[in-house]
Amino acid sequence: MPDSPALLVIGECVADIVRLPGAPDRIHPGGSPANVAYGLARLGRDTTLITQLGQDSDGRLIEDHLASAGVRVLTDGADAPTPAATVELDDAGRATYSFEITWTLGPVAPSGEPPLHVHTGSVATALEPGADTVLELVRSLRRTATVSYDPNVRPALMGDHALAVHRAERIVALSDIVKASDEDLRWLYPDEAPEKAAERWLRSGPALVLVTRGAAGATAFVPGTDVSAGAPPVQVVDTVGAGDAFMSGTLHALASHGLLGAGSRARLRTLDAEVLGDVLRHAVASAVVTVARAGALPPDEEELSAALTSGPAPER
Repeated sequence: MPDSPALLVIGECVADIVRLPGAPDRIHPGGSPANVAYGLARLGRDTTLITQLGQDSDGRLIEDHLASAGVRVLTDGADAPTPAATVELDDAGRATYSFEITWTLGPVAPSGEPPLHVHTGSVATALEPGADTVLELVRSLRRTATVSYDPNVRPALMGDHALAVHRAERIVALSDIVKASDEDLRWLYPDEAPEKAAERWLRSGPALVLVTRGAAGATAFVPGTDVSAGAPPVQVVDTVGAGDAFMSGTLHALASHGLLGAGSRARLRTLDAEVLGDVLRHAVASAVVTVARAGALPPDEEELSAALTSGPAPER
């Protein structure tokens, strides 16, 4: 893709051990930030991932997987086992997770020109001590880059609820674009409707807050309005990586509209319904392709273009 802006993703890689009733375990490369980086690279975006990877078979599997899409990987050089998650799928393909994860990311200096955009979230922003390193990186890079964040809540790893909410809100306040599922928001704010939580987040700093609702589609909130898009019917194989594909589709569309980078912040805050609708179409289509096949395998450009022709039109 010509003139593709450089995108930086910061966060964990995880070996997903996928377990289906009555079937042998399968190991897939995973980790929410790694999935977003992989999805962006498959869509032709120049993408670097700052992460930790063990010198083990799972680490080599993940590194080869990322390299196959063109993702550049930077690590802090720590030699810890590659994190793992056991993903149990029910008969409808819905996923529940258990984890063996540590996150001790040390300082890593991105190489080359400063990125136009930084994405982070998930375990990388919730689990200490690495979460503090991520926070400082985001603070230092947002002078020249827009920032996106997906809390990707994993209750088993979030620790104290009040502290988890504080950690999420401090990243939200630094972000230009935030994506969360309705389940994420219900866990963070059990006494508040997800839509109200999204609107409150919007007032704290971001220009755009996206709320996903699984098969019911998604809503994009900007100051003064919101736009929703349904999801077309699809035969779900599993939901692993669906939210990450939604995120990579969102960033791909925003990049195509020239809306990433600190110099685009003012325009990002004045998005109209037409552009919002296009962003949602890309995001939903990316997720739909992903759930129709096993594991976190988001679409490439050709597959996304094909999926866009069959998606429903967003509505106000």
